[in-house]
Amino acid sequence: MQYERIRNLREDADYTQQDMADKLYVNRRTYSSYEIGVRGIPPEILGKIADIFETSVDYLMGRTDVKMPYPKRK
Repeated sequence: MQYERIRNLREDADYTQQDMADKLYVNRRTYSSYEIGVRGIPPEILGKIADIFETSVDYLMGRTDVKMPYPKRK
């Protein structure tokens, strides 16, 4: 489910896989492998994806259906 949500968020934002790869400083093939579930997503990349789409890692991982990000620590 994690991969489907990431793809859907990317498509909803009208980003290409190359756009996301550039934002994450990874190769497009690497990003594509994250999105289709061939390669696990490192925690730091997962956090960056959550920041880009203003959501939580829990939402990306399918642990919640609430898209709102958690409040930032002070």
